[in-house]
Amino acid sequence: MTLIKTSYNRRSFLKVSALSGGGFVIGFSMLTGFKPLDKQVEESALREIFNLNSYIKITDKGEITILSPNPEFGQNVRTSMPMIVAEELDVEWQKVIVEQAPYNTQLYGRQFTGGSQSIRQSWKALRTAGATARQMLRQAASQAWNVPLEEITTEAGVLYHKASGKSATYGQMASAAAKIPVPKEVKLKEVKSFKLLNTPQKNVEGEKIVTGKPLFTMDYRVEGMLIAMIVHPPAFGLKLKSFDAASVNKMAGIKDVFSIKVYNDDYAREMFDTRTFNELVIIVGNSTWEVMNAKKKLVAEWEPISTSTEKVSFFGQKRDETIPAGLENTNLHYQKMKEMNEKPAEVLRKDGNPEEAFAKAAQIIERTYTCPFLAHNCMEPMTCFAHVTEDKVFLAAPIQAPEFVERTISARLGIPIEKIDIELLRMGGGFGRRAYGHYMVEAALISQKVKAPIKLIYTREDDMTYGIYRPTYIVTYRAALDANKNLIGFHVKGGGFPESAVHANRFPAGAIDNYLAESWALPTNITIGAFRAPRSNFIAGAEQAFLDELAEVVGKDPIAFRLELLKKAKENPVGKNNDYDASRYMGVLELVREKSDWDSSESKKRNRGVAAYFCHNSYAAHVVELSIKEVQVIVDKVVSAMDCGIVVNPEGAVNMVEGAVIDGIGNALYGNLTFKDGAAEQKNFDKYRIIRHKEAPKSIEVHFVKNEIDPTGLGEPPFPPVMGALANALYKATGKRFYSQPFQPELGKVGG
Repeated sequence: MTLIKTSYNRRSFLKVSALSGGGFVIGFSMLTGFKPLDKQVEESALREIFNLNSYIKITDKGEITILSPNPEFGQNVRTSMPMIVAEELDVEWQKVIVEQAPYNTQLYGRQFTGGSQSIRQSWKALRTAGATARQMLRQAASQAWNVPLEEITTEAGVLYHKASGKSATYGQMASAAAKIPVPKEVKLKEVKSFKLLNTPQKNVEGEKIVTGKPLFTMDYRVEGMLIAMIVHPPAFGLKLKSFDAASVNKMAGIKDVFSIKVYNDDYAREMFDTRTFNELVIIVGNSTWEVMNAKKKLVAEWEPISTSTEKVSFFGQKRDETIPAGLENTNLHYQKMKEMNEKPAEVLRKDGNPEEAFAKAAQIIERTYTCPFLAHNCMEPMTCFAHVTEDKVFLAAPIQAPEFVERTISARLGIPIEKIDIELLRMGGGFGRRAYGHYMVEAALISQKVKAPIKLIYTREDDMTYGIYRPTYIVTYRAALDANKNLIGFHVKGGGFPESAVHANRFPAGAIDNYLAESWALPTNITIGAFRAPRSNFIAGAEQAFLDELAEVVGKDPIAFRLELLKKAKENPVGKNNDYDASRYMGVLELVREKSDWDSSESKKRNRGVAAYFCHNSYAAHVVELSIKEVQVIVDKVVSAMDCGIVVNPEGAVNMVEGAVIDGIGNALYGNLTFKDGAAEQKNFDKYRIIRHKEAPKSIEVHFVKNEIDPTGLGEPPFPPVMGALANALYKATGKRFYSQPFQPELGKVGG
C-alpha cells in the first residue's frame, strides 16, 4: 500500500460532518489544499449537504452518494471520477449514487474539463478522499468493538472483525465515524489490489441519455422564462452601425429588441474570453419560433472595423493581441501562409548544425502540408439560462471552464463573485468550444436588461458563423539524406492564422543530430480557440505522413523506421528538452504492430497506413485499413493502441478512442470551413460536410498498454494521429500522397 498524507501536496481537503438523520459527509477539494471549511460553510453543510464540494455521503441506511466534480460533455468523467473514490472506499459500485457536484470554487478550486486533465490531475485526491472515509469507518468499528484497528477489514461496504465474527455495514457505523477526527495520513491501495478500477462499467447517465431525460441546457425551463436570440454581423471584419427595432417590435410574441456590448471597451480579456462581434443585437420573445421569425425580419446596418490591439491575460502572462481590419478570404490565407513559410522564422529549437547537414546532403526531401479552419459543431449549439436580479446572478449552462467565465461575468456586470451561482449542466458536446463562455456573459446581460429569466439559444447557423474555430495551418518538413540514405538533418517550419502548430520538442526532436524547428504566425479577425487536441490535431497528421514518405524513400518499413528513430532517442537522446518518453512511444507502436498483424505477408497486401503520436501526456498509435469504391473511402478496419497509464474504466476508455477515430477520419476527409469577404461560406450541415454513420469504420479494435503509471490523458491523444494513418493508407490505395486537408476533394481528382 501507498502511505499518503491527507494534506497531500496542498491539493485537497477533507471535512467530516454529522447529518441530522445519522451518517456522515466527506467533502474534498482536489486543487485547493486540505483545509477546514469556514464556519459559514460548515454550518450550511450540516443543513444542506448539496452545498458541499465533491464529497462522499453515507447515510445510516447505507446509501452512498459520490459527487463528480468536473463538468461532463461526453468523456464520461461523471462515471470514472466517482469510480476512483469508490475503489478506495471499498463499496459495491452498483449501489453507489452518482451526482454532479455544484460549482463552488471555495470548495473545489478549479472545476475545469479540458486538456485531457480531469483524471490525471485529480487521481490522488480522489483516491485520498475514498481512502480517508474508509479509514474513519474502520476506526469507528475498532472503537465500537474494542479491537485493534489493523484487525478491521472491509469489503463491499461492510466492516468485518473476523476473529470475533462481528460485522457492520458502513451505514451502521456512519454516525460514529462522523465523530472520528480526520486521520493525518492514510494508505492507498496497491494497483494490483484494485477491484473496481480497470473493470468495464456503463455510463451512469446512459439510460437517461437514451430515454431523453432532461439533462441538457436546451431542456431547461422555468415559469416566466423568455427566449433570447442574437443577430450578429454577417462577416468577420464588420461591426454594428445601426438597427431598426421598429421592424420587429410589433411582431407576435416579441418583448424587446436592443443591443449589448459583450465586453466593455477597456476590458482586458482572459484566455477564454472571446472578442467575436462585441456589439450584438438581441431579440427577446415568448417562444423560439417567434424570435427566429423576428431575426429574419430585423433590419441592421454594418460597417468595417478598424485595426485594434487588445490586452489579453494568458494564465497571468499579459500580452497584446492585434485584431486586423479587413474582410478575409480563404484563398488569400493560403497564399499568405505559403509566402510566410518561405521566409526566415523564429527559431524554436536547434540541435547540431542543420544548415551544414542540408548543405552536404546527397538528397533533400521537402513536403508542405495545409489544413483549413474547422467548426466545432457540437450537437447542442450554444445555449444558457440566466436569471439576474439585484441580489443574485443565476446561470445554468454547459461550460467547460466555469471559473474563468464567473470572473468575466463579475467584472462585466459589476457584481461580486459570491453573488454568482452557476449550475453545471451536461454539455451536448464540447471539444474545447465550451471553454469559451461568452454566451453566458451574453445571457446574463440580456436577463439583466429585461429583468426576467431568459434562455439564450444559438441556431446552428449562429454557432457556425459566430466563431470559435480550429485555426488554419501550414507546415513544411525537410529531411536531409546522405549518399547511403541515412537521415542526417531534419527541419520543420510552420505557422498559421493566428498561431503555429509546431511543437519544437516533440518527436522526432531528440532522435536526429541536426534538427531545426521554426515558427511564425499571422493575425486574423476570425476568432479561433481550442479544438480537440489543439495544434496537435494538425501537426500530428502532417508529421506522420512525412515520416511515412521518408521511410519509403530510405527503403524501410514505416513502423521499423519510427522505432529506429525512437531507439536513438531512448538510448542516446539529442538535447535535454524532449517532452516524450521514447519507451512509452515505442510501446504503442509495438502493440499496434502486433495487434494489427502488421508484419504478415497477407496484411502487407492491404491498403494500410500507420501513425503514432504523443500529446496530452499520453501515447496513441493507429493502423487504418481501407478500400476505395467510386472515389468513396471505405474504412474497413482500424486497430488502435493507447498508453494512457492505468485505465480507470475500460468501457468508457474504448468508447473515447472509438469516438476519436471516427471524429479524426471525418475531419480529415471532409472538414472544411472557408471564408469569402469575411463570411463563413458553410453555415449549416447542408454545406459543412461531416462524417455519416455509413462512413464510420466497419471495425475499430482498441488495445491498451498495461502498466501501473498514474492515469494520463485520453480524451484528446487518440484524435490527432488517426489523420496521418488515414493519409498513409490512402497513399497505399491510390499511389498518391495527400498534403492538404480535407482529403476527399483531392481523392475525387485521383479517380478511385
